[in-house]
Formats: sequence, structure tokens, C-alpha cells
Amino acid sequence: MLSGVYYAKKKSGEPYYRASITFKGNHISLGSYDTETKASSAYKLAGEVLYSTPDIWNIDNYPSSCLLSFDKWVVLINLRDNGIYFKNPIYLKKSYFLYYLDKDLILKFDVDDLFYYARHKISMRGQHLYTSEYGMQINLRSRYGIKNYAVEGRDYRFINGDNTDFRYSNIEIINPYHGVSKYIKNNKTIYEAKIHLNGDYIIGRYDTEEEAAIAYNKAAQILKNKGVSKNFPENYVEGIDEITYAALYQRIRISKKILNYMSS
Repeated sequence: MLSGVYYAKKKSGEPYYRASITFKGNHISLGSYDTETKASSAYKLAGEVLYSTPDIWNIDNYPSSCLLSFDKWVVLINLRDNGIYFKNPIYLKKSYFLYYLDKDLILKFDVDDLFYYARHKISMRGQHLYTSEYGMQINLRSRYGIKNYAVEGRDYRFINGDNTDFRYSNIEIINPYHGVSKYIKNNKTIYEAKIHLNGDYIIGRYDTEEEAAIAYNKAAQILKNKGVSKNFPENYVEGIDEITYAALYQRIRISKKILNYMSS
């Protein structure tokens, strides 16, 4: 066999060829090919990339017709430039790193997240970004305190306007609790709690976001007790002990529309 090429067979018995390369002690699989020639060409190109300089081969000049996948291209160039091998398409910068979903969609993360994304591949379906763990899909935004049904601009925002920049300093959580919105009226901050049934029902307006979050929980429990089968999410209120939570729960007033829902 040619250098870097390995013969293999599919379960059907059909032959194929695997290409791989070793660089600075890292053994890197390059992909599978239907001919030995293609596998060998992929191996040779990988070698050219690893021993080239950025002015010759870099991420931006990925060939339009290339035997190496774009993910592998990023992996090789990062290994060449930074001396570290990641199986995922990560490129290290000085104080952060880039994760390439494709050539045109690039996510930014703090180095604190490097270990996680080096082990977990990011996928995208529609506008939904997720990783997989133990067979489950994990919403990427949830790692940054963004709820599943949060609305950008209302519940959270990217400070620099770049919604691909997931560095912690760039994410501001405006409304951390489900069903709670904040607005200003007569120079006073008010927290409004809503719950969705056949449309949005206002639960009430409160002085603190914790009270509004507890009001949402209380309204959800009242509706469940009335026979509403919808699976309402529960707000977990941080910084409040059980006794304080119970006292607030009893004291908080709920809209009569919720109290009288389904009374007919």
C-alpha cells in the first residue's frame, strides 16, 4: 500500500481505503476513500498542510474541491500553528478559541470552555445549536444560563451584537426566570409574570424578579390542581432558603383570571 493508506472492507465485503497521518506523536485519521489513489492524495495534502506556513495554507484558503473534510482541515492547521491536537474543528487564539461549524459559521468561546468543546462536538439543526451527552441533546445556550424558550433581546442579549460570540463577558441574562419579563414604568423597575395557556395570561406584577418567578410557580401549581395537563417548567430560585420561599409563596397574590380558570 502507498504511504498513509490502509486497506479495509465494509460489512458487505466492498473494499475501501483509509488515510491517516502521524504528526508530533498525534495519529490523525483523515477519512475513507473509494480508491487507493484518493487516500494517498489526501495523505500527501495533509503532509503539505502540516509542514507548510500560514501564508501557503490556512483556514481561509480551504480548496473548493478538497479530499480532506473542512473539519480535518481546521484540525491540521491548528495542530501546525498551535502544537495541540483536537479531534473537533477548534482553532486557538491568544485568550479565546474559535469553533468552526463550517467555513462561514464560526463560534467564539472562552478558554474556560476548551476542555468541554474539545470532547463534545457541536451540531446545528435549523437555528438550534446542541451537543450530545449520554445519548441526549444538550442545548448549547443552556450552558450560559439561556433558557430553552428565552427570546433574544428580551430575556438575554449578546453585548457586542454578535450572536456567535459565546464568551461569558458577551452574554447578558436579562430575565433569568421562565415566564418573567422586566420593564420600566415611571422610572420604576417592574417584573411581570405571564403563563401560556390558550394565549398569555398575566399572573401579576411584582417588585422583584424572585417574586415574579415564584408567582409563576404558584400559578402553574394552581392550574395543575385544576386539571390542566400542560407540563409547565419550574423556576429554581437561587439564594432563597426553603422557609423564605414558602413564606413568599403563601403571600404572593395571583391574578383572578388564573384563580378562576376553568371554573365554568
